[in-house]
This record gives sequence, C-alpha cells and structure tokens, in this order.
Amino acid sequence: MMNRPARSHSGRATRPPGREVQAIAWLLRHPVFALVPAAVLGAFVWAGLGGLIGVGITVASTALALLGWSRVHPATFDRFAAPGLRAFWRRWTVYRGGRWAQLMSDTGLTKEHRHTGDQLVPRVLRVRSASASIDTVYVRMVRGQDVAYWQERASVLWEALIAHRVAITRHRPGVVAVVIEWELPFTRTIPAPDIPEQAEDVDLGAVEIGDNERGEPFTAPVIGGHRLVAGASGSGKGSVLWSTLRGIGPCIRDGVVNVWMVDLKGGVETEQGAPLFHRYATSMPQALELLTEFRDAMRDRQDDMRDQNIRACTPSTGTPVELLVIDEMAMLTAYGDRTSVRDALRLLAEVMTQGRASLFAVHGYLQEPSKDVVDVRELFTQRICLGVTAASHVDMVLGEGARERGALADEIPGDARHAGIGFVIDKGSRLPVRFRAAFVSDDDIAQLVARCTPPPDADVIDLHDDTDEGDRGAA
Repeated sequence: MMNRPARSHSGRATRPPGREVQAIAWLLRHPVFALVPAAVLGAFVWAGLGGLIGVGITVASTALALLGWSRVHPATFDRFAAPGLRAFWRRWTVYRGGRWAQLMSDTGLTKEHRHTGDQLVPRVLRVRSASASIDTVYVRMVRGQDVAYWQERASVLWEALIAHRVAITRHRPGVVAVVIEWELPFTRTIPAPDIPEQAEDVDLGAVEIGDNERGEPFTAPVIGGHRLVAGASGSGKGSVLWSTLRGIGPCIRDGVVNVWMVDLKGGVETEQGAPLFHRYATSMPQALELLTEFRDAMRDRQDDMRDQNIRACTPSTGTPVELLVIDEMAMLTAYGDRTSVRDALRLLAEVMTQGRASLFAVHGYLQEPSKDVVDVRELFTQRICLGVTAASHVDMVLGEGARERGALADEIPGDARHAGIGFVIDKGSRLPVRFRAAFVSDDDIAQLVARCTPPPDADVIDLHDDTDEGDRGAA
C-alpha cells in the first residue's frame, strides 16, 4: 500500500513540498541569483576559449572602472551606481540565510507552524540602500503578524542589529518596510544654501533647506499650506527660518514674496534681517495690528479673485505670496494677556482656514507644541520636529504614532553639534525622514540682506519703529 501524505483534520497535506520544488520556487523569486552560476559557467567557457587572462582582465577592468568613476565624479556614482551595489551587497551579506533567520528568531519575529513544527521566518523581498547609513528592507510577515506586532519589537530589533535606529511601517498588505539607520547620517555642518540669482530660479513649492538622511537636498514648500516648526531652545529653528528666506531671496527682492515678521522676543534674533520684511512687529500690540492687516489683505485679495472669477492665484508681483513668519509663537498664542491671545488666535484661524488659494501662508516656530500653547496646531499642514525635550512632543507635532515609526526627535542631543537635525513625515510612505537644516551664520544673513533687500520705494512698514510712526502721522 502506498504511503500517502499525512493530512490534518481540514484535509490539507501537512508535509511541505519537496526540496527541489522549494529550490525552484526560491529561484523564481530571486532571479538575480540564477545569474551567479550562469556567470561562473560563462567564465569557464570563456577561459576555455580565451584563457583565464581574459577573465581576469574583464573583472579587473570592471572594478577599476567603478573605482575610477567613484573618484572622478563621486556625485553621479553615489546617485546611480552606489545604491544598487550597496543594496546587492547587503542583501546577500546581512539580510539572508541563517544570519537573517537567527536574527528573526532572537527578536521574537518567527513563528512555529502548528502542524509541521517548522519555523516560519519572515522573508526579505527587496533591499534599498539610498545612502551609506540607511537601508530600507521590505519584509513579508508570516501569517498571524501585523505592523503593530513588529513595531512593538523595533527597539529589540535595533539593539540586536547594533543599529542606531529602526523604523517600521506598513508597505502593502502583508509587507512591512523596515528602515535601518546604521549610524548618524550627519557628521558635518551643512553650509547655508546658495541664494538663487533670479526669482525665476526659485521653486516656491520646494525650497531647499538642507540635506535629508539619504544624502539628497531637503526641500519644503512655501506655498500651498502652513508650516509648524517645533524644537527646544538651541535645536536649530533659526536654521530652518533663515535657510527658507535665503532660498526665496530673489522673490523677496522682486516683490513676488512679501515677508511679514512677528518676533515677540523683541527682535533679538530677526533684527538683522529687518530690511527684508514687508511688515515687522516685536510687541503684542504691534503683532495684533500686523495680524489684522494681514487678514484684511487676504479679504481684499479674495474679493478681487471673486470679481475676476479666479479660483487660485499664481505667485507674481501682482499677486505676491504673503508669508507670515511668527518666531516663538507661544508668546502670541498662549503667554500674552487673555484678550490679546484670543484675538490673535481668531485672526490666525481665519487666515489659516482661508488663505491657501489666495497665497497667504503662515510659518510658526515654537518650543512647546501642546494644544494649550498652540490652539490652532491642527491647521498647520506641514510639520517639522527638531530636537524636543519630551517624547510626547513628537506625536504632537508629527502626528499620532510618529515616534513609534522611528521619529525619535526627543533623543536628538541638545548640543550645538546636533543643531538643525529633525524629522518630517514622508507623504508617500508615511515614514519619518531625518534631515539637517543648513547652518546660516550672521555673515550669510548679511549677504542675504545685501543682495535681496527690496528697493527703497517698496511698501515696507516697520511697526516697532516709533520714529516712522510719528513721521507718518505728521505727514
């Protein structure tokens, strides 16, 4: 009598397929691996025809060509060749075979098949290595696991890998994306971004602020929404502010962008750039006057848009971007007298809910991001979290679950060597992306003022200059 496969009560075979079938299935999932024996066979054939010298020359030439490319033009090598070579190497040396299976077992991410007793190991589908310090590994979970199950073990995983950080998010059904940061990606201070020559060279939808962890320029929009930047004292908020202004400098000079600045710290950190500002306020009464004028300007433009049947404005000297920058926003929204705070919040809420199409934007900078401090927090569409003092602040800024997915902004050291490092959320993957804002020195600000100050006949009012107020009253 023939032996039949053992069956469970459901009638399904519990014995796994034959090893040869598993091997064929594995090769179909990893077609690149089949090239290895093919390459070896081809080498032997070539050796038989042309000798081992030809094979050696080919290998050496390829290696020298890659080395020469990396030395002569490292920018293109790092962009086009290095990610693929790095991902291939790490795929076969770190994320495969017994080493990967042991890692999954040690971190509690394997399961035992309840019928056969076999150990089920999450399978690596693909590896991407955008930079030398960052890998993204796409892993198919075993049945019975979910993203939350993996996220609970993220800290155990990065300790087992001896990595700096691990972030985990759902990529597609049954597949998680595991971002492994092997080391801190920012080992040097990033110099201030260049000031574009002409307003036409500025992309207001992607203004360069610094670099991200993948070695690419970190950009952020000035139009299309409102920006909230949170960070403890000394975390680098000024780097984000001044890098943005340098990136849009020609637009300020040509009247395509008008900057309205509120600095309730008496103008200590913004006074040097005062010639750039369309309006400037350094006290609560002046700030309320500026906010009222900002709101009224928005209403006037909305009336014009309605008359001309325009749904959305295009940045130009006729319809400039009106950018309201509020440094240390808590002084305006929480720590002033109750009546002034209420008026300021009412004006901000009106602008932030209605200003997008008419090109009115608000950028707020603050240290403490709780709802009690910033009642209009949810109206900010773009969030940037620099180094903060509490773990709860991360989710307050970047959204619920951001810290679990790897945005460890509360663990960024508070010294000057780490100033400007922070996190944003990638809109596509919803993964936290680390960046570093460029350092803008006093000389860089002076250069910006010298090159991009609007002409003398521009409509610039300094609301904290009592002399100007008196002169205008006498006039």
